Amino acid sequence: MQEISLNKNDVLETEIVDINYRGQGVAKVNGLVVFLDQVIMGDRVRLEIIEVKRKYAIGRLIELLEKSPYRVEPNCKYFWECGGCQIMHIDYHQQLGYKKQRIISDIKRVMGIDGIVIHNTIGMKDPYRYRNKGTFPVVSDKGKVAIGAYKLTTHDIVNLELCLIQHPLADIIVNTFRSLMETLGIEPYDEIRHIGLLKHLIIRTNKNDEVMLIIVTSKNKLPYKGEIVSELLKKVSQIKSIILNVNENQPNVILGDKYKKLYGESILEDWIFDLEFSISPNSFFQVNPLQTEVLYNRAIEYAQIDETMSVFDIYCGIGTVSLAVAKKANHVYGIEIIQEAIDDANENARKNKIENVDFYCGKAEEIFPKLHDQGIAADVVIVDPPRKGCEKSVLDTIIKMKPERVVYVSCNPSTLARDLKILVDGGYVVIEVQPVDMFPHSV
Repeated sequence: MQEISLNKNDVLETEIVDINYRGQGVAKVNGLVVFLDQVIMGDRVRLEIIEVKRKYAIGRLIELLEKSPYRVEPNCKYFWECGGCQIMHIDYHQQLGYKKQRIISDIKRVMGIDGIVIHNTIGMKDPYRYRNKGTFPVVSDKGKVAIGAYKLTTHDIVNLELCLIQHPLADIIVNTFRSLMETLGIEPYDEIRHIGLLKHLIIRTNKNDEVMLIIVTSKNKLPYKGEIVSELLKKVSQIKSIILNVNENQPNVILGDKYKKLYGESILEDWIFDLEFSISPNSFFQVNPLQTEVLYNRAIEYAQIDETMSVFDIYCGIGTVSLAVAKKANHVYGIEIIQEAIDDANENARKNKIENVDFYCGKAEEIFPKLHDQGIAADVVIVDPPRKGCEKSVLDTIIKMKPERVVYVSCNPSTLARDLKILVDGGYVVIEVQPVDMFPHSV
Protein backbone atom coordinates (compact mmCIF):
# COMPACT_ATOMS: atom_id res chain seq x y z
CA MET A 1 0.00 0.00 0.00
CA GLN A 2 1.34 3.42 -0.97
CA GLU A 3 2.32 5.52 2.01
CA ILE A 4 0.61 8.91 2.24
CA SER A 5 3.17 11.70 2.29
CA LEU A 6 1.57 15.10 2.49
CA ASN A 7 2.53 17.80 4.94
CA LYS A 8 1.45 21.28 5.87
CA ASN A 9 3.08 23.98 3.68
CA ASP A 10 3.70 21.53 0.83
CA VAL A 11 3.29 23.21 -2.57
CA LEU A 12 2.21 21.05 -5.47
CA GLU A 13 0.55 21.03 -8.87
CA THR A 14 -2.51 18.91 -9.55
CA GLU A 15 -5.83 18.71 -11.39
CA ILE A 16 -9.23 19.26 -9.79
CA VAL A 17 -11.32 16.15 -10.44
CA ASP A 18 -14.63 17.03 -8.77
CA ILE A 19 -16.47 19.48 -6.50
CA ASN A 20 -18.00 18.47 -3.18
CA TYR A 21 -21.33 19.24 -1.55
CA ARG A 22 -19.96 22.56 -0.25
CA GLY A 23 -18.81 23.68 -3.69
CA GLN A 24 -15.12 23.12 -2.93
CA GLY A 25 -12.80 21.68 -5.54
CA VAL A 26 -11.57 18.13 -4.96
CA ALA A 27 -8.07 16.93 -5.84
CA LYS A 28 -6.46 13.57 -5.11
CA VAL A 29 -2.80 13.63 -4.12
CA ASN A 30 -0.80 10.63 -2.89
CA GLY A 31 -4.01 8.81 -2.06
CA LEU A 32 -5.36 11.70 0.01
CA VAL A 33 -8.31 13.92 -0.90
CA VAL A 34 -7.54 17.66 -0.89
CA PHE A 35 -10.30 20.29 -0.71
CA LEU A 36 -9.84 23.91 -1.77
CA ASP A 37 -12.04 26.90 -2.59
CA GLN A 38 -12.56 28.85 -5.83
CA VAL A 39 -11.68 26.02 -8.22
CA ILE A 40 -13.78 23.66 -10.32
CA MET A 41 -13.46 20.26 -11.99
CA GLY A 42 -11.02 20.43 -14.89
CA ASP A 43 -8.86 23.24 -13.44
CA ARG A 44 -5.13 22.59 -13.15
CA VAL A 45 -3.73 24.42 -10.14
CA ARG A 46 -0.75 25.13 -7.95
CA LEU A 47 -1.80 24.86 -4.32
CA GLU A 48 -0.39 24.98 -0.81
CA ILE A 49 -1.41 22.48 1.85
CA ILE A 50 -2.59 24.46 4.88
CA GLU A 51 -4.04 21.64 6.99
CA VAL A 52 -3.66 17.85 7.03
CA LYS A 53 -6.25 15.56 8.63
CA ARG A 54 -6.31 11.78 8.84
CA LYS A 55 -8.52 11.29 5.79
CA TYR A 56 -8.21 14.57 3.91
CA ALA A 57 -6.29 17.82 3.59
CA ILE A 58 -7.21 21.47 3.04
CA GLY A 59 -5.43 23.44 0.36
CA ARG A 60 -5.09 27.10 -0.62
CA LEU A 61 -5.05 28.15 -4.25
CA ILE A 62 -1.77 29.78 -5.24
CA GLU A 63 -2.14 29.89 -9.01
CA LEU A 64 -4.60 28.75 -11.64
CA LEU A 65 -2.31 27.06 -14.17
CA GLU A 66 -4.92 25.91 -16.67
CA LYS A 67 -8.61 26.84 -16.75
CA SER A 68 -11.33 24.24 -16.94
CA PRO A 69 -13.51 24.40 -20.07
CA TYR A 70 -16.46 24.70 -17.67
CA ARG A 71 -15.13 27.83 -15.94
CA VAL A 72 -16.90 31.15 -16.59
CA GLU A 73 -16.43 34.66 -15.23
CA PRO A 74 -19.02 35.25 -12.48
CA ASN A 75 -21.44 38.11 -13.15
CA CYS A 76 -21.33 39.12 -9.48
CA LYS A 77 -18.49 41.37 -8.33
CA TYR A 78 -18.75 39.94 -4.80
CA PHE A 79 -18.53 36.28 -5.79
CA TRP A 80 -14.91 35.62 -4.81
CA GLU A 81 -15.43 36.73 -1.21
CA CYS A 82 -19.16 36.13 -0.62
CA GLY A 83 -20.41 32.78 0.63
CA GLY A 84 -23.95 33.25 -0.69
CA CYS A 85 -23.22 31.52 -4.00
CA GLN A 86 -20.58 28.81 -4.36
CA ILE A 87 -20.61 27.79 -8.05
CA MET A 88 -21.38 30.91 -10.11
CA HIS A 89 -17.97 30.42 -11.75
CA ILE A 90 -19.24 27.17 -13.33
CA ASP A 91 -21.14 27.26 -16.62
CA TYR A 92 -24.84 26.98 -15.77
CA HIS A 93 -25.45 23.93 -17.97
CA GLN A 94 -22.57 22.23 -16.17
CA GLN A 95 -24.05 23.21 -12.78
CA LEU A 96 -27.15 21.24 -13.74
CA GLY A 97 -25.02 18.26 -14.69
CA TYR A 98 -23.13 18.45 -11.40
CA LYS A 99 -26.36 18.42 -9.40
CA LYS A 100 -27.60 15.35 -11.27
CA GLN A 101 -24.27 13.61 -10.75
CA ARG A 102 -24.35 14.34 -7.02
CA ILE A 103 -27.69 12.56 -6.74
CA ILE A 104 -26.37 9.61 -8.74
CA SER A 105 -23.28 9.39 -6.52
CA ASP A 106 -25.22 9.63 -3.24
CA ILE A 107 -27.76 7.00 -4.27
CA LYS A 108 -25.05 4.62 -5.46
CA ARG A 109 -22.94 5.20 -2.32
CA VAL A 110 -25.79 4.77 0.17
CA MET A 111 -28.01 2.26 -1.60
CA GLY A 112 -25.30 0.33 -3.44
CA ILE A 113 -27.35 0.04 -6.61
CA ASP A 114 -27.32 1.33 -10.17
CA GLY A 115 -30.12 1.43 -12.68
CA ILE A 116 -32.50 3.93 -11.08
CA VAL A 117 -33.73 6.37 -13.72
CA ILE A 118 -32.41 9.82 -12.81
CA HIS A 119 -33.48 12.48 -15.29
CA ASN A 120 -31.52 15.56 -16.30
CA THR A 121 -31.88 18.48 -13.91
CA ILE A 122 -34.59 20.96 -14.88
CA GLY A 123 -32.95 24.38 -14.83
CA MET A 124 -34.06 27.98 -15.26
CA LYS A 125 -34.06 30.01 -18.47
CA ASP A 126 -32.75 32.98 -16.49
CA PRO A 127 -30.97 31.77 -13.33
CA TYR A 128 -30.73 35.20 -11.67
CA ARG A 129 -32.92 37.34 -9.41
CA TYR A 130 -35.00 34.28 -8.54
CA ARG A 131 -35.25 34.44 -4.73
CA ASN A 132 -38.36 35.79 -3.01
CA LYS A 133 -36.70 35.91 0.41
CA GLY A 134 -33.38 37.29 1.60
CA THR A 135 -31.90 37.33 5.10
CA PHE A 136 -29.22 39.98 5.61
CA PRO A 137 -27.09 40.16 8.78
CA VAL A 138 -26.29 43.66 10.07
CA VAL A 139 -22.90 44.35 11.70
CA SER A 140 -20.38 47.09 12.37
CA ASP A 141 -17.27 46.88 10.19
CA LYS A 142 -14.51 49.31 11.16
CA GLY A 143 -17.07 51.73 12.52
CA LYS A 144 -19.31 51.56 9.45
CA VAL A 145 -22.64 49.77 9.05
CA ALA A 146 -22.34 46.62 6.93
CA ILE A 147 -25.39 44.74 5.65
CA GLY A 148 -25.00 41.75 3.38
CA ALA A 149 -23.94 38.13 3.43
CA TYR A 150 -21.37 36.05 5.25
CA LYS A 151 -17.95 35.76 3.65
CA LEU A 152 -16.74 32.43 2.40
CA THR A 153 -15.99 30.07 5.36
CA THR A 154 -16.08 32.92 7.93
CA HIS A 155 -18.55 34.85 10.09
CA ASP A 156 -17.41 38.17 8.62
CA ILE A 157 -19.82 40.14 6.42
CA VAL A 158 -19.57 41.19 2.78
CA ASN A 159 -21.18 44.64 2.59
CA LEU A 160 -23.49 44.15 -0.41
CA GLU A 161 -24.86 46.89 -2.63
CA LEU A 162 -26.57 44.31 -4.82
CA CYS A 163 -27.19 40.57 -4.92
CA LEU A 164 -27.87 38.94 -8.29
CA ILE A 165 -29.96 36.10 -6.88
CA GLN A 166 -32.24 38.35 -4.80
CA HIS A 167 -35.16 40.48 -5.98
CA PRO A 168 -33.97 43.93 -7.22
CA LEU A 169 -36.14 45.66 -4.59
CA ALA A 170 -34.05 43.95 -1.89
CA ASP A 171 -31.00 45.89 -3.12
CA ILE A 172 -32.83 49.21 -2.75
CA ILE A 173 -34.08 48.36 0.74
CA VAL A 174 -30.66 47.19 1.97
CA ASN A 175 -28.90 50.30 0.65
CA THR A 176 -31.58 52.63 2.01
CA PHE A 177 -31.51 50.99 5.43
CA ARG A 178 -27.72 51.14 5.61
CA SER A 179 -27.81 54.85 4.83
CA LEU A 180 -30.55 55.44 7.43
CA MET A 181 -28.58 53.65 10.13
CA GLU A 182 -25.49 55.75 9.39
CA THR A 183 -27.46 59.02 9.30
CA LEU A 184 -29.57 58.33 12.41
CA GLY A 185 -26.79 56.70 14.43
CA ILE A 186 -28.53 53.36 14.92
CA GLU A 187 -25.98 50.78 16.05
CA PRO A 188 -25.69 47.25 14.65
CA TYR A 189 -25.75 44.45 17.19
CA ASP A 190 -22.37 43.08 18.28
CA GLU A 191 -22.84 39.36 18.95
CA ILE A 192 -19.54 39.09 20.84
CA ARG A 193 -20.00 42.03 23.23
CA HIS A 194 -23.83 41.80 23.19
CA ILE A 195 -24.36 45.50 22.61
CA GLY A 196 -26.12 47.41 19.84
CA LEU A 197 -29.57 47.05 18.32
CA LEU A 198 -29.97 45.92 14.69
CA LYS A 199 -29.40 42.19 14.01
CA HIS A 200 -30.95 41.28 10.66
CA LEU A 201 -33.12 42.46 7.81
CA ILE A 202 -35.40 39.88 6.22
CA ILE A 203 -36.98 40.86 2.91
CA ARG A 204 -39.82 38.84 1.36
CA THR A 205 -41.37 39.58 -2.03
CA ASN A 206 -44.29 38.09 -3.94
CA LYS A 207 -45.26 37.58 -7.58
CA ASN A 208 -46.75 41.09 -7.68
CA ASP A 209 -43.43 42.60 -6.54
CA GLU A 210 -44.94 43.52 -3.18
CA VAL A 211 -42.64 43.50 -0.15
CA MET A 212 -42.64 42.47 3.50
CA LEU A 213 -39.70 43.78 5.54
CA ILE A 214 -38.86 42.23 8.91
CA ILE A 215 -36.44 44.22 11.08
CA VAL A 216 -34.81 42.05 13.76
CA THR A 217 -33.54 43.86 16.86
CA SER A 218 -32.01 42.89 20.20
CA LYS A 219 -34.43 45.09 22.19
CA ASN A 220 -38.12 45.87 22.04
CA LYS A 221 -37.62 49.24 20.43
CA LEU A 222 -36.68 50.94 17.18
CA PRO A 223 -35.66 54.60 17.45
CA TYR A 224 -36.71 56.94 14.65
CA LYS A 225 -39.22 54.38 13.41
CA GLY A 226 -41.35 57.13 11.84
CA GLU A 227 -38.42 58.45 9.82
CA ILE A 228 -37.34 54.91 8.87
CA VAL A 229 -40.79 53.88 7.64
CA SER A 230 -41.28 57.15 5.75
CA GLU A 231 -37.94 56.94 3.95
CA LEU A 232 -38.37 53.27 3.06
CA LEU A 233 -41.82 53.92 1.57
CA LYS A 234 -40.45 56.87 -0.35
CA LYS A 235 -37.80 54.64 -1.96
CA VAL A 236 -39.91 51.46 -2.33
CA SER A 237 -43.63 52.13 -2.70
CA GLN A 238 -44.25 48.37 -3.12
CA ILE A 239 -43.66 47.77 0.61
CA LYS A 240 -46.91 46.38 2.05
CA SER A 241 -45.69 45.30 5.47
CA ILE A 242 -42.97 46.33 7.93
CA ILE A 243 -42.63 44.13 11.02
CA LEU A 244 -40.36 44.56 14.05
CA ASN A 245 -39.12 41.25 15.46
CA VAL A 246 -37.38 41.18 18.83
CA ASN A 247 -34.71 38.55 19.48
CA GLU A 248 -33.24 39.45 22.86
CA ASN A 249 -31.19 36.41 23.80
CA GLN A 250 -31.26 33.67 21.16
CA PRO A 251 -27.85 33.64 19.45
CA ASN A 252 -28.39 30.62 17.20
CA VAL A 253 -31.73 31.61 15.68
CA ILE A 254 -32.57 34.67 13.63
CA LEU A 255 -36.15 35.39 14.68
CA GLY A 256 -37.33 35.89 18.24
CA ASP A 257 -40.83 35.33 19.61
CA LYS A 258 -42.03 38.96 19.76
CA TYR A 259 -43.55 40.70 16.74
CA LYS A 260 -44.81 44.26 16.34
CA LYS A 261 -46.36 45.68 13.18
CA LEU A 262 -44.80 49.02 12.23
CA TYR A 263 -46.62 49.54 8.94
CA GLY A 264 -49.22 47.91 6.71
CA GLU A 265 -50.34 44.30 6.91
CA SER A 266 -49.21 41.47 9.20
CA ILE A 267 -48.95 39.04 6.29
CA LEU A 268 -47.89 38.99 2.65
CA GLU A 269 -50.05 37.30 0.03
CA ASP A 270 -48.42 35.14 -2.64
CA TRP A 271 -49.54 32.60 -5.21
CA ILE A 272 -48.60 29.12 -6.42
CA PHE A 273 -50.54 28.16 -9.54
CA ASP A 274 -53.94 29.82 -8.94
CA LEU A 275 -53.79 29.28 -5.17
CA GLU A 276 -53.39 32.22 -2.80
CA PHE A 277 -51.31 31.86 0.37
CA SER A 278 -50.95 34.07 3.44
CA ILE A 279 -47.31 34.26 4.49
CA SER A 280 -46.48 35.39 8.01
CA PRO A 281 -42.97 36.62 8.92
CA ASN A 282 -41.64 33.17 9.87
CA SER A 283 -43.68 31.00 7.47
CA PHE A 284 -41.76 28.53 5.33
CA PHE A 285 -42.46 29.23 1.65
CA GLN A 286 -40.37 28.00 -1.26
CA VAL A 287 -37.92 30.78 -2.19
CA ASN A 288 -37.87 30.17 -5.96
CA PRO A 289 -41.45 30.72 -7.18
CA LEU A 290 -40.86 29.78 -10.83
CA GLN A 291 -39.17 26.49 -10.02
CA THR A 292 -41.64 25.72 -7.23
CA GLU A 293 -44.40 25.32 -9.80
CA VAL A 294 -42.12 23.09 -11.90
CA LEU A 295 -41.33 20.99 -8.81
CA TYR A 296 -44.93 20.68 -7.65
CA ASN A 297 -46.19 19.85 -11.15
CA ARG A 298 -43.75 16.95 -11.33
CA ALA A 299 -44.62 15.76 -7.80
CA ILE A 300 -48.34 15.78 -8.63
CA GLU A 301 -47.64 13.95 -11.89
CA TYR A 302 -45.70 11.26 -10.01
CA ALA A 303 -48.46 10.92 -7.41
CA GLN A 304 -50.97 9.87 -10.12
CA ILE A 305 -53.88 11.13 -8.03
CA ASP A 306 -57.53 10.72 -8.97
CA GLU A 307 -60.81 11.73 -7.33
CA THR A 308 -61.11 8.43 -5.44
CA MET A 309 -57.82 8.74 -3.55
CA SER A 310 -56.84 9.81 -0.05
CA VAL A 311 -53.50 11.63 0.06
CA PHE A 312 -51.33 12.20 3.13
CA ASP A 313 -49.02 15.24 2.97
CA ILE A 314 -46.36 14.84 5.66
CA TYR A 315 -44.34 17.92 6.67
CA CYS A 316 -47.13 19.93 5.01
CA GLY A 317 -46.05 23.36 6.28
CA ILE A 318 -48.59 26.04 5.38
CA GLY A 319 -50.38 23.67 3.00
CA THR A 320 -48.83 24.52 -0.36
CA VAL A 321 -48.68 20.93 -1.64
CA SER A 322 -51.84 19.83 0.17
CA LEU A 323 -53.99 22.48 -1.47
CA ALA A 324 -52.43 21.89 -4.89
CA VAL A 325 -53.29 18.17 -4.82
CA ALA A 326 -56.70 18.64 -3.17
CA LYS A 327 -58.19 19.66 -6.51
CA LYS A 328 -57.43 16.18 -7.88
CA ALA A 329 -57.95 13.98 -4.80
CA ASN A 330 -60.96 12.78 -2.84
CA HIS A 331 -59.41 14.03 0.41
CA VAL A 332 -56.06 15.30 1.65
CA TYR A 333 -54.66 15.00 5.18
CA GLY A 334 -51.81 17.37 6.00
CA ILE A 335 -49.55 16.71 8.99
CA GLU A 336 -47.13 19.24 10.45
CA ILE A 337 -45.51 19.57 13.88
CA ILE A 338 -45.53 23.41 14.00
CA GLN A 339 -48.86 24.81 15.20
CA GLU A 340 -48.41 28.22 13.55
CA ALA A 341 -47.91 26.53 10.17
CA ILE A 342 -51.10 24.51 10.70
CA ASP A 343 -52.98 27.71 11.55
CA ASP A 344 -51.72 29.24 8.29
CA ALA A 345 -52.63 26.07 6.37
CA ASN A 346 -56.21 26.17 7.65
CA GLU A 347 -56.49 29.85 6.76
CA ASN A 348 -55.10 29.15 3.28
CA ALA A 349 -57.66 26.38 2.75
CA ARG A 350 -60.45 28.75 3.80
CA LYS A 351 -59.10 31.53 1.59
CA ASN A 352 -59.05 29.22 -1.45
CA LYS A 353 -62.46 27.67 -0.63
CA ILE A 354 -60.98 24.16 -0.47
CA GLU A 355 -62.96 21.89 1.83
CA ASN A 356 -61.61 18.39 1.11
CA VAL A 357 -58.50 18.85 3.26
CA ASP A 358 -57.84 18.46 6.98
CA PHE A 359 -54.69 19.58 8.78
CA TYR A 360 -53.29 17.97 11.93
CA CYS A 361 -50.63 19.33 14.26
CA GLY A 362 -48.33 16.70 15.72
CA LYS A 363 -45.87 13.96 14.88
CA ALA A 364 -46.64 12.10 11.67
CA GLU A 365 -45.67 8.77 13.23
CA GLU A 366 -48.41 9.31 15.84
CA ILE A 367 -51.16 10.87 13.72
CA PHE A 368 -50.76 8.55 10.71
CA PRO A 369 -51.64 5.33 12.64
CA LYS A 370 -54.53 7.04 14.48
CA LEU A 371 -56.11 8.01 11.17
CA HIS A 372 -55.50 4.50 9.85
CA ASP A 373 -57.26 3.06 12.93
CA GLN A 374 -60.22 5.32 12.11
CA GLY A 375 -60.47 3.65 8.71
CA ILE A 376 -58.64 6.38 6.80
CA ALA A 377 -56.07 4.66 4.59
CA ALA A 378 -53.55 6.56 2.49
CA ASP A 379 -53.42 5.75 -1.21
CA VAL A 380 -50.54 8.17 -1.74
CA VAL A 381 -48.10 9.72 0.74
CA ILE A 382 -46.16 12.87 -0.14
CA VAL A 383 -43.24 13.84 2.10
CA ASP A 384 -41.37 17.14 1.91
CA PRO A 385 -39.02 17.10 4.91
CA PRO A 386 -36.32 19.62 5.93
CA ARG A 387 -32.68 19.04 5.01
CA LYS A 388 -32.19 16.48 7.76
CA GLY A 389 -34.67 14.23 5.97
CA CYS A 390 -37.52 12.17 7.41
CA GLU A 391 -37.54 10.89 10.95
CA LYS A 392 -37.00 7.12 10.77
CA SER A 393 -40.20 6.62 12.73
CA VAL A 394 -42.09 8.39 9.91
CA LEU A 395 -40.58 6.05 7.31
CA ASP A 396 -41.28 3.01 9.49
CA THR A 397 -44.89 4.14 9.78
CA ILE A 398 -45.20 4.56 6.00
CA ILE A 399 -43.83 1.05 5.50
CA LYS A 400 -46.26 -0.33 8.08
CA MET A 401 -49.28 1.50 6.62
CA LYS A 402 -48.36 0.42 3.05
CA PRO A 403 -49.66 3.26 0.86
CA GLU A 404 -49.55 2.36 -2.83
CA ARG A 405 -47.24 5.20 -3.77
CA VAL A 406 -44.78 7.53 -2.00
CA VAL A 407 -43.59 10.79 -3.55
CA TYR A 408 -40.50 12.17 -1.80
CA VAL A 409 -39.66 15.87 -2.29
CA SER A 410 -36.10 16.42 -1.05
CA CYS A 411 -33.70 19.35 -0.69
CA ASN A 412 -30.72 17.17 0.32
CA PRO A 413 -29.45 14.31 -1.89
CA SER A 414 -27.62 12.62 1.00
CA THR A 415 -30.64 12.29 3.27
CA LEU A 416 -32.81 11.44 0.26
CA ALA A 417 -30.56 8.46 -0.50
CA ARG A 418 -30.57 7.39 3.16
CA ASP A 419 -34.37 7.52 3.36
CA LEU A 420 -34.89 5.81 -0.01
CA LYS A 421 -32.79 2.90 1.24
CA ILE A 422 -35.08 2.52 4.25
CA LEU A 423 -38.16 2.54 2.01
CA VAL A 424 -36.59 0.05 -0.43
CA ASP A 425 -35.60 -2.24 2.45
CA GLY A 426 -39.24 -1.98 3.55
CA GLY A 427 -40.56 -3.26 0.24
CA TYR A 428 -40.82 -0.19 -1.99
CA VAL A 429 -39.16 0.24 -5.41
CA VAL A 430 -37.67 3.53 -6.60
CA ILE A 431 -39.11 4.22 -10.06
CA GLU A 432 -37.38 7.47 -11.03
CA VAL A 433 -35.86 10.70 -9.74
CA GLN A 434 -36.35 14.17 -11.22
CA PRO A 435 -33.90 16.87 -10.06
CA VAL A 436 -35.18 20.47 -10.20
CA ASP A 437 -32.70 23.32 -9.76
CA MET A 438 -34.22 25.44 -7.00
CA PHE A 439 -31.00 27.33 -6.18
CA PRO A 440 -28.96 28.28 -9.28
CA HIS A 441 -25.29 29.13 -8.58
CA SER A 442 -25.51 27.45 -5.18
CA VAL A 443 -24.85 23.90 -4.00
